[in-house]
Amino acid sequence: MRNQGEGVVVVVLFFLGSVALTQSLPFIVLHGIGDQCKNGGVTNFVKLLSDWSGSQGYCLEIGNGMWTSWTKPLIKQTAIACEKVKKMRDLNQGYNIVGLSQGNVIGRGLIEFCDGGPPVKNFISLGGPHAGTASIPLCGSENVCTLIDSVIKFGVYSNLVQNSLAPSGYVKMPIDIAGYLKGCKFLPKLNNEIINKRNSTYRHRFSSLENLVLIMFDHDTILIPKETAWFGFYPDGALHSVLPPQQTKLYTEDWIGLRELDEAGKVKFLNVSGDHLDISRKDMKTYIVPYLKDNSYVVPYLKDQMQESFQS
Repeated sequence: MRNQGEGVVVVVLFFLGSVALTQSLPFIVLHGIGDQCKNGGVTNFVKLLSDWSGSQGYCLEIGNGMWTSWTKPLIKQTAIACEKVKKMRDLNQGYNIVGLSQGNVIGRGLIEFCDGGPPVKNFISLGGPHAGTASIPLCGSENVCTLIDSVIKFGVYSNLVQNSLAPSGYVKMPIDIAGYLKGCKFLPKLNNEIINKRNSTYRHRFSSLENLVLIMFDHDTILIPKETAWFGFYPDGALHSVLPPQQTKLYTEDWIGLRELDEAGKVKFLNVSGDHLDISRKDMKTYIVPYLKDNSYVVPYLKDQMQESFQS
């Protein structure tokens, strides 16, 4: 039988245990096209962000990494990522996403499409093709270049290309908007662009973010136009005079909740010098780290663990 003093000790230990086990929310990194989690650049990127923020970071791999990033349709990549985050117990109470290039549209797919997934608090996007890109990104490898050359002749919005070449899922040709809306399998759904198929759930989920950090690279030679990293894009029917995000229909008609987030002060439109994904450590610390360490939570199952400890 416990005396009063033992009861006080239990309460104090429970309180101290709760404080000691409170930590920043974990985060995942979704790498870009032609990359993979085991590559040194990605590994170092995740480690630096973890060390600086005090948050546990994970690189989430889809398939075999590099080849999958080029060849598996983005809707399937998103489905795989969804199942993975649902199985990661560390993410149960919420998590943050850091997206690199193509990884950003998969990250947004997690937010909008992943039924039953853990909530995403902050989304930090580096060089994301959010409004599309008017060109297939550089292939970078002989095998991939051969694949692209073989399939692109059938038309970027053909079933063959859409099912064989992942980035075709966000290629948006301003001079063929009808073909894009009809044939592109991923981005029109992600951006709620199809009039009779707009989904209020996607909009609600995206507009529920606590912060949306959009980082554009001033000298980006991969994304066309570079302003797509901010949701800016060409007007329909033209390949010049890029519209700022606030002048696009996606924003003014608020198809995905971007305007709602912006009006609430939750969108950060940031730009850094350098080419695509060429970000300095200083800019990482300034523009990414604060959004990885400001959220905290108490480690799950603490109460049960404490009770078990004091029942013995």
